[in-house]
Amino acid sequence: MRTLIFIPTYNERDNVRAMCEQVLALGLDADLTFMDDSSADGTGQILDELAAKHSRVQVIHRPGKAGIGSAHFDGIAHAYDRGYERLVTLDCDFTHQPSMIPVFLDASSKADLVVGSRYLESGSLPGWSLFRKSLTGVGHLLTKAVLDISEDATGAFRVYNLTRIPREVFGLVKSKGYSFFFESVFVLQRNGFTLTEVPIALPARTYGSSKMTLSEVHRSVSTLLTLFLQEQTAPNRFRLPRAELPEFDPRLFDPQNWNEYWDKKQNNASTAYDFIATLYRNGIIKRRLEATLKKEFAPGSKLLHAGCGSGQIDADLHSHAKITAVDISESALDLYGRHNSRAEEVRHASIFDLPFRDGTFDGAYNLGVVEHFDQDQLQQGFSELHRVIKPNGKLVVFWPHAYATSVMVLNTAHWILNDVLHKDVRLHPPEVSLVHSRKEASERLASAGFKLDSYDFGMKDFMVQAVVVATRS
Repeated sequence: MRTLIFIPTYNERDNVRAMCEQVLALGLDADLTFMDDSSADGTGQILDELAAKHSRVQVIHRPGKAGIGSAHFDGIAHAYDRGYERLVTLDCDFTHQPSMIPVFLDASSKADLVVGSRYLESGSLPGWSLFRKSLTGVGHLLTKAVLDISEDATGAFRVYNLTRIPREVFGLVKSKGYSFFFESVFVLQRNGFTLTEVPIALPARTYGSSKMTLSEVHRSVSTLLTLFLQEQTAPNRFRLPRAELPEFDPRLFDPQNWNEYWDKKQNNASTAYDFIATLYRNGIIKRRLEATLKKEFAPGSKLLHAGCGSGQIDADLHSHAKITAVDISESALDLYGRHNSRAEEVRHASIFDLPFRDGTFDGAYNLGVVEHFDQDQLQQGFSELHRVIKPNGKLVVFWPHAYATSVMVLNTAHWILNDVLHKDVRLHPPEVSLVHSRKEASERLASAGFKLDSYDFGMKDFMVQAVVVATRS
C-alpha cells in the first residue's frame, strides 16, 4: 500500500534531524512529509535541507500557527490528494517512538484506524509529573463517559486506512485544535468504522515543552460537551448520508399519517419534549436495546427492524447484526438512512405486508410501534412477523406500558396544553394498545404463533416499556 508518514512541526529544530533519520532508518516503503507552521526557531530551514538531501522527504510550509487539528486536517487532505492508501501520523518531540511505526502498520490490516494507547499497559507514562498524569487521565475518563469512546482518543500516533475511510467523513469533524483527535475518533466510530489499539509508552518530554495550554484544555472540554449535546439532539450531524435510498412505493397507504409526523420531526425546531425524549432514548433505551439484542442474537444474525422510524438508537448495532429496516414513512426512512449508513438494507414497506420470503430473518424487533395499532392490526402485524422469522427465531418488542411513568407525564402535558391552554397540541401519536400485564402480552403473541420467553417491566428504564421476548414456534 502507498504509505505516507506525516509529522506536523512547530519550533522543533532540536528534534527534526533525529526524527527524520530514525524514520528513514526503518527502511519502510513510505514517504515522509513534515508540515511546518512558520516556526520562529528555524525549523523550516532545517526541514528544507533534509528534503533536499532525501528524495522521499517533503516539506509543506504553512504561513502561521493554525492549530494542531488544522495541521492534521491538511495532512490528511494532502494524503488523499496524492493518492496515498495509508497515513501514519505522529508527533515530532519523541513522545511517539518512530520504532513503533512498523507495529502500527501491521495492526492496520485489522482495522480502519489504529491508535496508540497509553492505557493498555501499566507504566506507560514514565517520568510524567502527577499533574500531567492526572490531566491525561481525566481526559480519557471524560471521552469514555461523555462520548462512549473506550479507546485512547486524545493521541496523535495513528494509522488511517484511506482505502476504507472515505474522505468525506473528515468533513464532519469541525475541531481545529487538540479536540480534533477525540472528535475524529467519535465521528469515525459513529459511522461504523473499526478501530484497534496498540499499546505505547510515552516518555516524559525530553526536547521542547508541551504546547497544550489551559485555554486549549477549556476549548477541548467545551467541544466534548457540545458533541454530546449534538449527538442527543441531531445525531445525523455526525453521519455520512447513505449513497442509496430505498425506492418509495406510491401504492403504500399510510392511514395514521406517519409521514406527516416524521416531516415535522425533520423540519421543525425541536420542542422541550423532543429534547428530553431524545436524551432519554439515547441515554436509556439505546443501551437497553443493545444489551437485549446482543443477549438474544448471535453476532452476524440477520435481523428485521419493523417500523424503524428515525433509527437513532440503531447506529451502533450494525457491527453486531445485519439489520434490515422497514417503515411506511418516506421521511422516517430518510432519517434512518442518515443515522445508519451501515444498515444491511432499508426498505419502504408496511409491517402488515412485508416484502420478504418466509423465514428470511433470524429475528425481528421494534420499538414504539405496536401500541399504535388496534387489536386486529396487532394480530395481523405479529402474524406477518411470524411468517418472515425462521423457526425458533425470536421477536423482541419494546412495548410501552399502560401504567408507565411516560404515559402519566404525557397525559398531564396534553391536559395542560389542550384542556387548560386550549393549544390543540399532540406531542405523540395516539397509543391505543398499551400493554397491561405479562399475561396480556403472552396471549397476544400466542395468537400469532409466538411463545413468550421473558417480560421485563421495571426501573431499568424508569418504568416506561415492557421488554418482551418471544420465540417463533
